[in-house]
Formats: sequence, structure tokens, C-alpha cells
Amino acid sequence: MSDTNHDPVRELLVDSFTRVKDLVEGLTHGLSPELATWRADDEANSIAWLVWHLTRIQDDHVAGIADEEQVWPRWRDRFALPFGPWATGYGQSAAEAAEVRASGELLAGYHADVHRLTLDYLERIDAGEGSAELARVVDDSWKPPVTASIRLVSVIGDALQHLGQAAYVKGLANRAGVA
Repeated sequence: MSDTNHDPVRELLVDSFTRVKDLVEGLTHGLSPELATWRADDEANSIAWLVWHLTRIQDDHVAGIADEEQVWPRWRDRFALPFGPWATGYGQSAAEAAEVRASGELLAGYHADVHRLTLDYLERIDAGEGSAELARVVDDSWKPPVTASIRLVSVIGDALQHLGQAAYVKGLANRAGVA
């Protein structure tokens, strides 16, 4: 007997986003304020900015395609950033990126809530209607237009790139003696 809820595409997306969450947890566990904000030079990004930015992008993009509220308003005051209320980090200067000062616990907590938002959306994708939802155009300002599936893959790719950068920064900081 087959499982009617079995959807390999949804399972692939859940697995991919769960890997992102696991990497965020690994990077932020025990992350000291010095290590979170350390930058290789004045133009480089910190771990705090990289994790905040990838989480803001996931929050913004997934909430947008799911037609749900972003998680960010529940976390914004805790971060106390000097940016506009809906800033995601996209296009920020090095000086602006340096303003992100957040503990590992804060970064992980915000990401965990965004991960729940993501899983709630992915749960709505089922074998019967999943392909129609994933083929739905969510942004027609691009050529070709962006579908829900393309947006999700883009978020995963962006998150993994930033997590790789954050891991590299952590390694550089450790070599420099930052605890």
C-alpha cells in the first residue's frame, strides 16, 4: 500500500531546508560575541551578518510565496538593528553589515522560527497539488518568470553559500586566536 502523503519533491525540499537549519545550529552553538562579530577586514562580513542575512532572505521569500506573515516582526526588537524595519541585508554596505551584533542563541532562535514557517509551507505541498503549487509564478519581473520551486531552490542555494562563507570566517577567526 502506498503512502498518499509521500511526495519526493516535498521530501527533497524539507531535507534541504533541514540541512540549512542543522548547519545554522552548528555554526551558532556556543558562538561567542567576539567570534560572531569578527571580520577578516573592514570590508568582510561577520558570521552574525551572514546568518542573519540568510535567515532574513529565507523568511522574506518563503513568507512571500506562502502568503504568510514573516517571522521577523517577532524578532526585530531583540536584534535592535539600525536598519529599516524590513531590511534583509541585500545591498548593504560593509559598514551596515558591521552593525549586526547578535548572539549565537539569538541567531539560532530566529532561524528556528523561520524553519518552522518553511516546514509549514512545505507541508501544504502534496503529491496531488504540489506540482501546481511549485509551478506557480511568484515573481513575473524576471525573464523567465520565477516560480515557487525556483524561488525555493534559490533560497537554499543562497543559504548554503552564506553558511559556507560563515564556516570559513569561523575558521579564519579561530586561526587568528579569536575565541
